[in-house]
Amino acid sequence: MIINFARTFEQLSICYGEREALVNIERARRYSFRELHRLTNRIVNMMGERLGLRRGDGYLCILDNDNLSLLHAWTALKGQATATWTNRRDSLDEHRWQVEFVRPKAVFIENDLIEPYYDMLRSFGATVVCMDAVPATRPGLHGFWDLLEDVSDADPGIESDSARDILIHRFTGGTTGKGKCAQYTAANWLACRDSYYLEREQVFEAQTRFLHMAPISHGSGLGMLPTLFRGGCTVTQNAPDLTHWCRNIEAERATVAMLVPTLLYRLLDMPEARDHDLSSLRTLYYGAAPMSPARLKPLQERFGNVFVQVYGSTECLQPVATLNKADHAAATPERLASAGQIACGAEVQVMSESGAPLPAGQIGEVWLRSAATIGGYLDNPEGTAAEFSNGFWKSGDLGYLDEEGYLYIVDRKKDMIITGGFNVYAIEVEAALNAHPAVAISAVVGVPHDEWGEAVHAEVVLKAGAVADAGELIAYVKARIGRFKAPKSIAFVESLPLSTVGKVLRRQIRDKHWGNQARQVS
Repeated sequence: MIINFARTFEQLSICYGEREALVNIERARRYSFRELHRLTNRIVNMMGERLGLRRGDGYLCILDNDNLSLLHAWTALKGQATATWTNRRDSLDEHRWQVEFVRPKAVFIENDLIEPYYDMLRSFGATVVCMDAVPATRPGLHGFWDLLEDVSDADPGIESDSARDILIHRFTGGTTGKGKCAQYTAANWLACRDSYYLEREQVFEAQTRFLHMAPISHGSGLGMLPTLFRGGCTVTQNAPDLTHWCRNIEAERATVAMLVPTLLYRLLDMPEARDHDLSSLRTLYYGAAPMSPARLKPLQERFGNVFVQVYGSTECLQPVATLNKADHAAATPERLASAGQIACGAEVQVMSESGAPLPAGQIGEVWLRSAATIGGYLDNPEGTAAEFSNGFWKSGDLGYLDEEGYLYIVDRKKDMIITGGFNVYAIEVEAALNAHPAVAISAVVGVPHDEWGEAVHAEVVLKAGAVADAGELIAYVKARIGRFKAPKSIAFVESLPLSTVGKVLRRQIRDKHWGNQARQVS
């Protein structure tokens, strides 16, 4: 199908006019639907006229949420060049690798990145666009708002093949290895939007005000088009600060937000979560890990029955399984351990090692397919061939489906521990450890063992002021899930390595113990 997304947005601007569409908290910018439509038209026209970006060219965004919101899907889908969004919080080395890989013609960056990044970006031939006033004149350096001056806000008139033209790139998280570059069409993003409207419980409406503290370059950004097309408002926060988050929920009367479980647990101990009025919240999405049953009750007592767990991936751009509010209200500890019921419009199969579908209750690799699933990775035919089959993406997650269509993720394939011939799933051991009242968070990996091949090892962060010893925690886990699954060793640490979106990087913990040795699970 051929689309002109600017015309689609124009209709939204007619329908919703002066309703607030976008709020950038730190830069105090507020745009109505009409203003946001005209601004994004100008940005696309500027890219063509002043940066020379054409079909087949690319631009990279290393931006905070407020500035990335100006170049998000509602802009990228109007254009013809390919947008690549990366996480502002990634390292310089990671960004250098990404720039070398995608070779963007232009790079949009925050002004504080000019000094450390300018020479590197220019060495790859990129035009550099800083988002605030240019601090000093340099070759190939431009100010974003200077480039927009006197540019028309008329329809850019760009038509794209919604199923074929690649308009957006995003990098996978790389929690188990080097990230890959996922390629998206307009059809993928519109399918993502529509998937939220097919949910058993509806979240998005005209009164929706979705506060984004997590990077919109990643999972949080999936909520932007569903909010837009319902006439709601996107609110961005740059600082990854829960104190600011509480203040902004109150000030902006936010109704929807997204936090990883570890941040939700932290809210319970924060006076700011009690001092600020958070009663406007109607939905709190979480993902990346299941909710601890021991923490759900106090969270519901504090915030109400507002929690929704979403399971998805970079490669399948929609909620694939959802544990909704009704599920949480009636949740048993067993059901709360699930990722939720399979979403309408998504196909999920649990497959054996040979690629055969497994019956309910049997553990295998989770394969995902929907209209939101990408077709493959940029310049990575080996990775594409290995991870995609007949439109399915092979997730690398091990799990099973029950008779009611609820999906249970038991581990990543690479995180499964083989000890003495038994399979031990790190997620299950972590859930048992995290249920202990002294434990804030844990990470479980397999470490080398001469007799068993691998031994279960845990690294544990205790709650502030809490005391526990390794023997106590090991005995606690044995009582909950059995002797052979319990850790053989525990190290108490101040913190765990986390990705920039809050996922525990077990790979870094495991690599400390394995070095150059080969694991049984690879």
